[in-house]
Amino acid sequence: MKLYSWNVNGIRAVWNKGLFQKFIEDHDPDILCLQETKAMPHQSPVDLPQYEEYWNSAEKPGYAGTAIFTKAKPKEIINGFVDEVQKSFDFVDKFGDPTKEGRILSARFEDFWVVTVYTPNSKRTLERLHLRHDVWDAAFLGHIKELEKTAPVLFCGDFNAAHQEIDLARPKDNLKNAGFTAEERKGFDDILQAGYVDTFRSRHPGEEGAYTWWTAWGGARQRNIGWRIDYWLASPKLDSKIKKAEIHADVMGSDHCPVSIELV
Repeated sequence: MKLYSWNVNGIRAVWNKGLFQKFIEDHDPDILCLQETKAMPHQSPVDLPQYEEYWNSAEKPGYAGTAIFTKAKPKEIINGFVDEVQKSFDFVDKFGDPTKEGRILSARFEDFWVVTVYTPNSKRTLERLHLRHDVWDAAFLGHIKELEKTAPVLFCGDFNAAHQEIDLARPKDNLKNAGFTAEERKGFDDILQAGYVDTFRSRHPGEEGAYTWWTAWGGARQRNIGWRIDYWLASPKLDSKIKKAEIHADVMGSDHCPVSIELV
């Protein structure tokens, strides 16, 4: 079984370029998790009859959003956080309520949960770092732990954080910048300390230049001046069933590239 995650930076744009169709033809995912869809389901031009489609779209038009396309019908779908988590945190800040931005979608299958997440950015001036560090990261880990009570979890998406220096091209220049602050890195540490596995890094511990996002400026992608901020993570019970974890930097259409895992 092949599971892919891709921040498409607008599903309509990548479809209209013909690049989404090419990706599906070349890779044929069994489950595809999307972030930053920037569309309501009725606005999507995607026509792929082999997939069931599930959407969690932002209330704000053309913004954020997640989706799961799957060949197997899930047993259950949860839009947003589980109720226990939703009630435990105050998510609203001056920028709004991230729980109304379609940032989390969870699907229960026979043997596991699959979760796609589009983590809020801390903003260039770190104005949203408090929400990110003190609220969102804790809430998201709580969400995964709640799901874990019923089945192991595979979770993926754009975490808007590079975990270690090896995960971005210029770590020293970005120590206090959004995506590489100590607080954001600790949020990722907390996930790993809870026992979940960074599937790519556990299988490619020393691989440098393995990035999933590049700025549009200065030919960054061509020069591979990037960040690894898109991940697949797994419950320990599932990690042994993952035979591959890959980054597909050759897939074009977005400022992010897809990442994947393959289950035996």
